[in-house]
Amino acid sequence: MKKLILLAGSIILITILAACGDSGSSEEGSGDNVLQAGTTAQSYPNSYEENGELVGYDVEVLETAAENLGYEVEWVTTDFSGLMGQLETGRIDTVANFVAVTEERAESYDFSVPYAYAGATIVTHEDNDFTDLEQFKGRTVSGVLGSNNVKNLEAFDPEIEPRTYETRDGAMNDAINNRVDGYVNSKSALIAEIELGDLPLKFVGDPFVYEDISFPFTKNEEGAALREEFDEELEKLREDGTLAEISEKYFAGEDITVQE
Repeated sequence: MKKLILLAGSIILITILAACGDSGSSEEGSGDNVLQAGTTAQSYPNSYEENGELVGYDVEVLETAAENLGYEVEWVTTDFSGLMGQLETGRIDTVANFVAVTEERAESYDFSVPYAYAGATIVTHEDNDFTDLEQFKGRTVSGVLGSNNVKNLEAFDPEIEPRTYETRDGAMNDAINNRVDGYVNSKSALIAEIELGDLPLKFVGDPFVYEDISFPFTKNEEGAALREEFDEELEKLREDGTLAEISEKYFAGEDITVQE
């Protein structure tokens, strides 16, 4: 009789443990639909906070694509170098922060198809008489230290003297106050900044180089699978006009999803 009671108790215990195990695997499965995405939350109008909410062009594009693919986005915010480091080590799935595709980055990350294009260009104070990029030879142009825009400027014309700053505000303010002859940045960012602050700056010529803006993924099997999903969805958003619509919302009616 005691053996029967012990046997029955063992069966009950095994049943309970099995039920707990099933519950745990179900919760783990639901986590498969969570996408960990990184951003700085300090890059207007691509990724910034408004009334305590994370918004911006890159944020909205990623969230739209992710929702259509059945993912819930969980955001991780830190500085840009920290984000790329977390992506490389697999702690996040992607970065939505106007990441330009470069040969160096392509060695470390698996990039999606472009969802925007960054045209590096120069602005100057509206009172200046610059009308052509050739006029900046031997002149000083401000830019952010280590940025692709400064590197592209140096490659475009070594006779232009770059003056670098730790922050975008520092580089832009010296152009506003005519302490430098021009300021280099992506056309899309400049359009948004000039409109937001009603700044006394004007564009000089056309962008001298364009770069693809894409979502980077980890270079492994899982990252490749995610990239393929997002490639397909981004193409759909381009074809149905959603990308252009989101762009016009954040960039004063400009469509940065095409190269002008």
